[in-house]
Amino acid sequence: AVVSTQSGHYGRDRLVVRFTNKVIIAQVAYATIEGDKIVCDARSSELPRYGIKTGLTNYPASYAVGLLLARRLNQKYGLDETYTGVEEVDGEEYYVEKEGERGAFYCVLDTGLSRTSSGARIFGVLKGAVDGGLDIPHSSKRFPGYNTETDENNAAAHRARILGEHISSYMQTLLDDDEDAYKRQFATYRKEGIMPDMIEGMYTKAHAAIRADPSPAAKKEKPEGYKPKSYRRPRMSIQQRKGRVAQQKAAFLALH
Repeated sequence: AVVSTQSGHYGRDRLVVRFTNKVIIAQVAYATIEGDKIVCDARSSELPRYGIKTGLTNYPASYAVGLLLARRLNQKYGLDETYTGVEEVDGEEYYVEKEGERGAFYCVLDTGLSRTSSGARIFGVLKGAVDGGLDIPHSSKRFPGYNTETDENNAAAHRARILGEHISSYMQTLLDDDEDAYKRQFATYRKEGIMPDMIEGMYTKAHAAIRADPSPAAKKEKPEGYKPKSYRRPRMSIQQRKGRVAQQKAAFLALH
């Protein structure tokens, strides 16, 4: 049966996650005949507002984007106080349960062409969205720390990945063994004054800041008389076109 969703339309909401070389994009969307309609949007380019100045495409950033999207969406529909999700990252498996008359916002993960291998960043976005209070069907089998032999999820390993312990460990290793390589690979971290022992605190503070104010930044007002830059060539008059053709003919004849 076709039922009305929380976003007020008939169909199914999707958590659409896409990655570029510089940005992680997470959106909740639904399909129409005219094309997808976006319900809510969050991007890793917004994370510097919350204290994450660099590393905007890694696993911890993926989690933060998912958390930002979930808190922003719940705030939009007045569900942010009812469905708070996991307020302190623990890496444990978590599923939203209905509280009161209104259920949690339900959507399904849209992976697109992204690879869904175990530990992939797309599951970081999923985990952040679930911990943020969205109802998304999933299992822990693709999360970092899951052991296929014992069929158990290592929550501590997943928490470490969310809080960037693998990054701080690698930073410290390079700092101890090859300072030149450390300066090359972590130049942006050094520029922002971020040391290995500051990584976890940076992410925990960012999670708290996201929960405190997930609303999008106010749009900058455009100055009066603003005209967007145009890359289209101005339309030529008939005289200009004839002159251009004559010039091209003369250039061709000169070469032959």
